[in-house]
Amino acid sequence: MPASLMVEDMANPQSFDVLVAEDVAVNRKLMEAFLGKLGFRVHLAADGAQAVALFRQCQPDIVLMDIVMPEMDGVEAMRQIKALAGERWVPVVFLTALNRQEDLVQGLEAGGDDYLFKPVNFQVLDAKLRAIGRTLDLQRRLDESRRRLQVVSDCLIDCVVTIDEQAVIQSVNPATEQTFGYSRDELVGRNVNMLMPEPYRSAHDGYVSRYVGGGRPHIVGVGGRDVLCLRKDGSRFDAELGVTEASHEGRRLFIGVLRDISERKRAVAQLAEYAEQLRRLHEADEEENQLAREIIERQVQGRRLRDPQVGCWTEPARNFSGDVVSTVRAPDGRLYLMLADATGHGLAAAISVMQAFSLFNVLASSGLPLDELVHELNRRIREALPVGRFVAAILLMLDQAEGCGEIWVGGMPEVLWLDGAGHIQRRFDSCHLPLGVSDEGDPYWLTVAFSWREAGQLVACSDGLLEAENAGGEPFGVARLAAALRAPAAARLDAVRSAVGAHLADAPTHDDISLALVDLAPQTA
Repeated sequence: MPASLMVEDMANPQSFDVLVAEDVAVNRKLMEAFLGKLGFRVHLAADGAQAVALFRQCQPDIVLMDIVMPEMDGVEAMRQIKALAGERWVPVVFLTALNRQEDLVQGLEAGGDDYLFKPVNFQVLDAKLRAIGRTLDLQRRLDESRRRLQVVSDCLIDCVVTIDEQAVIQSVNPATEQTFGYSRDELVGRNVNMLMPEPYRSAHDGYVSRYVGGGRPHIVGVGGRDVLCLRKDGSRFDAELGVTEASHEGRRLFIGVLRDISERKRAVAQLAEYAEQLRRLHEADEEENQLAREIIERQVQGRRLRDPQVGCWTEPARNFSGDVVSTVRAPDGRLYLMLADATGHGLAAAISVMQAFSLFNVLASSGLPLDELVHELNRRIREALPVGRFVAAILLMLDQAEGCGEIWVGGMPEVLWLDGAGHIQRRFDSCHLPLGVSDEGDPYWLTVAFSWREAGQLVACSDGLLEAENAGGEPFGVARLAAALRAPAAARLDAVRSAVGAHLADAPTHDDISLALVDLAPQTA
């Protein structure tokens, strides 16, 4: 039969490694070619010593061993290989030109499993390898089954109780003894209802009799069911019970697997209690947050001027915003604007920024020069806030009648000056530290003066707008802001909001967002 047809009958040959120990090079090549055609992985050795070394390295499944070889003969090599294999069965087939019975007997008695005479009949070799392959395959499956059973046996913590048709205990495992407090001898031969408290103890025999008589099963073959169990010391515990039916030597047996779930039930009850406590704490926290929001909103809404010259948008990352936009008109009609961003997020940031908001409204309402306003804000915020807390801000004063203004930027993104068409014609960069950080001298309070003749718009924003990241981690950035601002002046605020929304899609914001657009009306001659 051609070798190409024999492969179909081999028991997964490609899963086996074969070591060939043969001192004649031509014979090694022939064996390599034939075995490779059958799908085996082949390892070649020219003598016994090489064979032992290769076995250590490759751990083959089958060994074809010439008996007569230099350095170390096949019998000695086989002995060492068997020792290295330990409990694993590695079949060794001797290849020999000798026909003396004592040589073959010596090799087989030393641990060899089979033999072939030289020149090798490849059809016989194929048949032997197929038989060995089937045996190895079966051994692998049996070993795997044994390993699985051993793991289950070693790790089993559930109680296993076997009873007969009269509910008499036939066997128990060690976990049953440990859980219930009885020894095996105290349990075997007695009714299983001894492990149950009343009223289940008295009713149990009736359940078994009805089922054995053909009644509908309530536990047998049904998924795990919670039951109450009784220990030897009289204590009770909750358990989960599953029962299966088996037949042994014509007898019906019922195997119950029981797990103590008292700790689990206690944990569930504890978790339920914790969940209720968390729910109450959450409700109380929400009530406090709502009160804080209302107080802050009342202060902001009640004291912030809705100025027609200013459009603004604020978007908190959490319940509270650490950003605020406030406008105040001085007695002489000048417009003051503050866009502030406090350190952090949430309630702590909102409280910090309220300090700046309240001070700004008081100071700006008196028409204080902008540099003095900055100086006073910095001093008071530095005194009021703890170390590490500060307020980045943009402060602006505009005199519409004169067509001039002043600006101060500390720790905030640059302010953009747009012409009537929405193109950027000037940028006011941040030249100062945030309010509350430094006690610097006069240069810290210096403002930048500017004037205009044509219609335009000033655009101020917090870093939360520029750094808003989409799902891919890409920030919104100045380029997208500039593109959105090319909309008509009256539509720019909505254009920016739409652009930010489209950029974020479903991604959440991680920082408060604020934006203010201040109109610069054209000057008449």
